[in-house]
Amino acid sequence: MIGILAVAWAGVVALPFVALGRRISAAQRARALLPRETCRERRRLVRPFWRAFAGVAACPPVRSFGRVLRAPRSARRRRRLDDEMARQIAVAVDLVGVGVAAGHTPYLAVQLGARWCPPLVAREFDSTLRACATGQSFDDALRGLGRRAPGARGLAETLRTSARLGSPAAPALARLATELRADLRRRAEARARTVPVRLCFPLVGCVLPAFALLTVVPVIVAGISG
Repeated sequence: MIGILAVAWAGVVALPFVALGRRISAAQRARALLPRETCRERRRLVRPFWRAFAGVAACPPVRSFGRVLRAPRSARRRRRLDDEMARQIAVAVDLVGVGVAAGHTPYLAVQLGARWCPPLVAREFDSTLRACATGQSFDDALRGLGRRAPGARGLAETLRTSARLGSPAAPALARLATELRADLRRRAEARARTVPVRLCFPLVGCVLPAFALLTVVPVIVAGISG
């Protein structure tokens, strides 16, 4: 009885996906059989509809509503980008610190980081080096790096101070690396605290119905049959 109920529940859950797959495959086969002129005529007929739809979508209330709907997705994308940049900056600080400790100047350390750092930071370092190659001073290029990538502002300020005053950058970079690792640990703990909230939907939508089907329903069926 339990196996039959489990198979029935799996069939109920999979039925909408099977129907969607059939519709998509049928539509694709029908589109392949249409002559090219028919496809062009259909696009010509559909184009005014899309123009009208674009006109409606350009209205200020509709655009405002669209921005409200897109705001959570944009916030999640920015948060993921900030987290990834924070992780890569921590690696970049270690690499630049190794270069400075090996005797490189801040400029050569940035050049070394542009070659070996993770992609996001390497791209920003490349932009900094290109700015220096076009005549901009290293101090202004590092200031631009801090404006473009707020996560790299601490590294840029440390290198600027070392290049401007001639002070050793290795101790400052070591302190900055420690702070960045602590920040990454705090970010990881904050994400871990959100896991119970994100587990509510699969728990309510999947686990509880399965638990009811496997435990409560057999008891009810056995009681009715008895």
